[in-house]
Amino acid sequence: MTAEERLLKKALDYLKNYRDIRKNETDDIFKRKALIVSEQDILMRNYSRKHPKLAFNPGALLQGKILHVFPRLIFDYYTYTSSIGRFSIDVESLINGDLNLPVEADIVVWPKFLWEFRGCEDPRIFKHGENMLMLYTGYGYFLEKDALVTSIVQAFAKFDSRLSIISRKYFKIKSMDEDYFIPKSNKDSAFLKVNGEEAVILTRPLIGGVEVGWRSDANLNEAVMYERTMEPSLPFENWEFKVGWSTNAVRLSSNELLVGWHGIIKEDYSYRNGLAILDNDGRLLAVSNYLLVPNGVNEEYGDRPHVIFGDGLVSYKKSLIWVGGVSDYAIGFFETELERAIGKLKWISG
Repeated sequence: MTAEERLLKKALDYLKNYRDIRKNETDDIFKRKALIVSEQDILMRNYSRKHPKLAFNPGALLQGKILHVFPRLIFDYYTYTSSIGRFSIDVESLINGDLNLPVEADIVVWPKFLWEFRGCEDPRIFKHGENMLMLYTGYGYFLEKDALVTSIVQAFAKFDSRLSIISRKYFKIKSMDEDYFIPKSNKDSAFLKVNGEEAVILTRPLIGGVEVGWRSDANLNEAVMYERTMEPSLPFENWEFKVGWSTNAVRLSSNELLVGWHGIIKEDYSYRNGLAILDNDGRLLAVSNYLLVPNGVNEEYGDRPHVIFGDGLVSYKKSLIWVGGVSDYAIGFFETELERAIGKLKWISG
């Protein structure tokens, strides 16, 4: 069997045994705190064009009272080529509803390599000592026999304390046969822990047409996930096309991390969101039904309708703040009490 065939068998066996852990029910517990619309609310500082046409699907990092937001930016309609920017806001101003607009932003990642030629998308942020790690989707090409083949890879960049890029790579899967396998698509990932060059990562590869949430051990220097450690850890239900990890992880305790996820619903093709608790090794401990869904014209109508999509999750005092893309045109800030959110999760017995 090939690596893909072995992983597909794992995924299908997992779906047989671990479905029906959620219900197709919604309890939207998040308050809408702000909506940043790209053309009017973002002013670029380091690029000749001063306003992006679209800004959405932002990562987030909280340092003290400063919330750093890393949106996916698009300046051109026709090629839809994405970069990743950054702006910073005061988290208490956000919670109190007195956010000052426009925000000033800089581009921090833009396409440089063939494998990301068509865009750098959907970042998730992880603070690692003095450095910052950013997982993002590299959308581009591989060159095969002098022909360009579309690629969607799980990329990551390492930044220093001044937000200068030290390195950027994309992950391959190192098989049990000691060769390398690149899925047709790999994205929607989050670091759970990083120790030197070794990491535990949540990811969502496309394996034989099946998309479920996985966990894996990884090596950052080699840029590999190890097939032998890969295990499914988040199933989709029978009313969903697929699921994926949406956000970075928020540590709750020494062995519990909170992560946002999304499901794509068959009945209306919407993205709906919930929360999960995992242990340090990425095993699913608890999961919710849908807790954040698009509602009303501002959230339901855009370039891709009916979407709230990650990518940032932070806790501040008693609040849990989800920073999400809204229908591929705007950035929404959604807030609830952390204890209330945790109370909506169902614990899973071993």
